[in-house]
Amino acid sequence: MPTSGMKRQFTGKSSLTLEGSATSVEQEFGKVAVLMGGPSSEREISFLSGNAVLAALRGRGVDAHAFDPAERSVFELKVAGFDRAFIALHGRFGEDGTVQGALEALRIPYTGSGVMASALAMDKWRTKLVWLASGIPTPRYRVATAGMDWKSVVAELGLPIIVKPVREGSTIGITKVTAALRDAVTPLEIAYHEAALHDDLVLIEEFIAGTELTASILADAALPLIRIEAPQGNYDYHNKYFSDETRYFCPAGLSDAKEQEIRAAALAAFRIIGCAGWGRLDLILRDDGTFAFLEVNTSPGMTGHSLVPMAAREAGLAFADLCIGILRSAHVG
Repeated sequence: MPTSGMKRQFTGKSSLTLEGSATSVEQEFGKVAVLMGGPSSEREISFLSGNAVLAALRGRGVDAHAFDPAERSVFELKVAGFDRAFIALHGRFGEDGTVQGALEALRIPYTGSGVMASALAMDKWRTKLVWLASGIPTPRYRVATAGMDWKSVVAELGLPIIVKPVREGSTIGITKVTAALRDAVTPLEIAYHEAALHDDLVLIEEFIAGTELTASILADAALPLIRIEAPQGNYDYHNKYFSDETRYFCPAGLSDAKEQEIRAAALAAFRIIGCAGWGRLDLILRDDGTFAFLEVNTSPGMTGHSLVPMAAREAGLAFADLCIGILRSAHVG
């Protein structure tokens, strides 16, 4: 939640500036823990994000320290005298309301969304339920179960089709099924078992062909959209974080009217989940101009390939200023 010391300004091509008070950052923020690593399957990426944030904050004079909750108890934060926490954790524990709840119990202000919104956003199925009830467009889906009638799923949702764990991120456990059904084991069943290795809840989702976009949210405003072109159209774990072949376009090349329409819808989708501070929503823009939101991320990546920093740069905000702005929005409850 933005504080009164934060100023949001949009001019020209959506330049954004965040300004604080004249007090020094050390006085303003105190001792800051940058939470990184953690126990999730996205631990490796979290370290990349966390170390980038740590360097940026220290470069601006913030008394920031790395803190890995997989190696130390979160309750040590209070004992060690930390005044504020920047959550650079991804996936379970760090993005699902767990660490948020612990920080609230400790009364330590933290960045990003609160307990309820974090838990809801991590759950792609329940996020869909809220979006659909609120008129937010999202792909059609079925919740998968072992031994279900796969042919009826294909008849309803068509091919290709996406199979993914409900509570994972970074495209972990996701399969795009394109092959026709066979009489024996179907590609859908194989994909289901792969997803089920990561979560006991599995989602089968309609594949939507179109332009892949992402909308970043900062300080209760939507930043410029980014268009993503991944090799063979496959924006998987490798292409998302490590490939130099994935191409990003910001501005996205949309008409001003379509850009503003999608950004407004993204902000509405973000708010209806109860999210706050900052985040990112992924969506697909169809050729006919309609679009559908796939998911919302409440603790997005902050690596060299990450999208929120890219959108912030287009809005006129340097990486260190982005980190300061996010840190300034830290809250309890």
